[in-house]
Amino acid sequence: THTHTERMSERKIYFAGSIRGGREDAALYARIILHLQKKGQVLTEHVGNDQLLATGEADKTEKWIHDRDMNWLMECDVVVAEVTQPSLGVGYEIAQALHAGKRVLCLFRPAPGRSLSAMIRGAEGQQLSVLDYSEEDALYVYLDNYFAEKKQ
Repeated sequence: THTHTERMSERKIYFAGSIRGGREDAALYARIILHLQKKGQVLTEHVGNDQLLATGEADKTEKWIHDRDMNWLMECDVVVAEVTQPSLGVGYEIAQALHAGKRVLCLFRPAPGRSLSAMIRGAEGQQLSVLDYSEEDALYVYLDNYFAEKKQ
């Protein structure tokens, strides 16, 4: 087990991805989280766990999960959200992060018949960025550049 206070100077990253909205991208989330762990401490590494089913964390109450995740969200320096699989929870986390003044990077894989919500795409600006990607390798190059530019 690890504690969330062990290296205070380390960048804290909140990774958001669909859980109850669908786990089709769970393996991708795990690979993104592994890459992000080179950039800082990922507070929500469980999102990439392939044992985590769409039913969520069955041994925890809804309120406990919400409160824990909101605490992590307030503690983080940046949010990285994979938003290809639509999720009410991820949308909520993005809104809360923006409201709290956090930087948010949304990752989206465009495909025929699939477009990103205007509530996300339309919020692009200084605080929120959207990366459209099709190749996973290109995604990691972009993440490297994103975190190199943002020293925090």
